[in-house]
Amino acid sequence: MPTLQSLSLLPLLFVLSFPADAAETWYVRADGGNASECDGTADLAYDDSGDNQSCAWSHPFIALPPGGRARISGGDTLHIGPGSYRMGLGAPATENCDAAYSWECHMALIPSGPTPDQPTRILGHGHDDGCTDAPQLWGTERSWMVINLEGSDHVELACLEITDRGSCIEAHCHNGRCDGEVAACQRDQPPFGDWSPTGISARDSSHVLLRNLNIHGMANRGIYAGRLSDWTLERVTIRANGWAGWDGDIGPDSANSGEIVLRQVEIAFNGCAERWPDGEIFGCWAQGGGGYGDGIGTAETGGHWIFEDSRVHHNTSDGIDLLYMTDDGQVTISRTRVEGNAGNQIKVSRSSRISDSVIIGNCGYFTDHANMHDSDHCRGLGDAIYLGLDSGSQTTLSDNIITGQGNCLISTGGSDRHSDLTMSGNFLLGMPYWHDNQTRSCLFYADSSRGTVSWEDNVIEGVRHGYCPGDSRCDPCCGH
Repeated sequence: MPTLQSLSLLPLLFVLSFPADAAETWYVRADGGNASECDGTADLAYDDSGDNQSCAWSHPFIALPPGGRARISGGDTLHIGPGSYRMGLGAPATENCDAAYSWECHMALIPSGPTPDQPTRILGHGHDDGCTDAPQLWGTERSWMVINLEGSDHVELACLEITDRGSCIEAHCHNGRCDGEVAACQRDQPPFGDWSPTGISARDSSHVLLRNLNIHGMANRGIYAGRLSDWTLERVTIRANGWAGWDGDIGPDSANSGEIVLRQVEIAFNGCAERWPDGEIFGCWAQGGGGYGDGIGTAETGGHWIFEDSRVHHNTSDGIDLLYMTDDGQVTISRTRVEGNAGNQIKVSRSSRISDSVIIGNCGYFTDHANMHDSDHCRGLGDAIYLGLDSGSQTTLSDNIITGQGNCLISTGGSDRHSDLTMSGNFLLGMPYWHDNQTRSCLFYADSSRGTVSWEDNVIEGVRHGYCPGDSRCDPCCGH
C-alpha cells in the first residue's frame, strides 16, 4: 500500500517524465507550401493535395514572419533546404509588410533557447556534412536586416549564405569626393531594388554560435552587433560589405562581455562593393569619401576577444580595431594573418597578447583605387600595430612576423607606471614609409616612457635609426 510520502512524489515524477515543452524540428525547402498547405514538420515537398499536410514550408519567413509571431519556439530546430530565398518585400509570408516602409519587412526575432545547452538552431542544408551547398538568404527592398538576433539568447546559426543582389553601397560617396565608380543604392523612394544594409543585426544577445556562414555583399555592414556576451564564430566569412565588416558601435551603450571568440574567420575587403553575381570587388572607399571601412571595430567594450587561425585583410580602414577596451577587457590574437588593411592592421588596448601571427602592414594596398584618398592610405600613420597601455596593462607580442610601410612597426600610447610590454621572439622588418618612400619605418614609438618595455630575443631588420633594443639581433643597414 503506498504511503502518504510516496503519493506526494507522484506529481514531481510525472513532470520529470513528461517535459512540458519538448523541442520540435521544422523544415523549409523551396518546393514546400505556405502556412495553410504545410505544417512544416516533415522534410517533404508540397504535393498540391490540400491543406495542413505533413510537409515543409516554402520560406524561412513562414517560420519567422515579418511583423508577426514566430511559428517556432525557443529550443526548436529549423532546417533550411538548398536554394535561394528572397528576404524582404515580395517574399512569401510578407502580408504584414507595408511597401512604404519596406525596411521594416524583415525576419521576426529568432526566439531564445531555454539554456546555452538547448539553443534554438537555424541550420542550412549540409550543416553536418561540410556545408557545400548552403542555402542563400538574400536581402531586398532595403530590408534592414537578413537575420534578426536583437534580443536573442542561446542560438546557433549554421551553413547559411547571407547576402543581397544590389551591387551597391548605401550612401556611397555621399560627400561627392570620389573619382571612381560610384554605386550608391536607391534609397529615396520605392522600389529600392535588391539590396539590404545588414546581414546580421544583434544586441542584448548571449551564448550565440555562428558557424559556416558566408556574409558578403551587404550594402552597409555584414554584422551590426553590440551588447553581446559569449559569442563564438567558427569558419565565418565577412567579405565586401560596403561600410564595414563587423561594426560594434550600436549607440551610447554598446559594451560586450564574456568571451567573443573568432576561430577560422576571414574578414576581407570591407569598405568595397561586390558586383552580383560574379563577386567582383569594386568601388572601394573610406573616410575621405565619407565612408568607414574597418574589418572589425567596436565602441567602448569589455569582454575577452579571442582570434584564432583567422585572416583579416584588405579592408579599407583598420583591420582589427579593439582600441576602446574597458578595464575588464582583453584581446588574444594567435595564429592569425593580418595584412593589406588601409589603416592600422591591429589596434588593441588593456592586457593583450599577440602571438604566432603574421602582421603585414602594406597599408598602401589601395593606392590605385580611384575612390580612395591620400589620407585614407596608411591612415593613423599606418603603424602596423598600435597598443594602448593604460590601466596597468600587461601586454605581450611573441613569436610574430611584423612588417609594414607605416611610420613605425609598433606604436604605443597611454602607458602608466604599472604597465608592462614584453616583445619576445619576433621578426620585425622595416619597409619604405608610404608617405615618404625615402624614409623607412621606425621600429617602435611610445608616447610615454612611464611603463616597462622588455625586448627578448627579437630579430630586427631594415628599420630607420638602427635602433636595436635589449638582446635583439639587428641588421644595422638603415640609418634614416
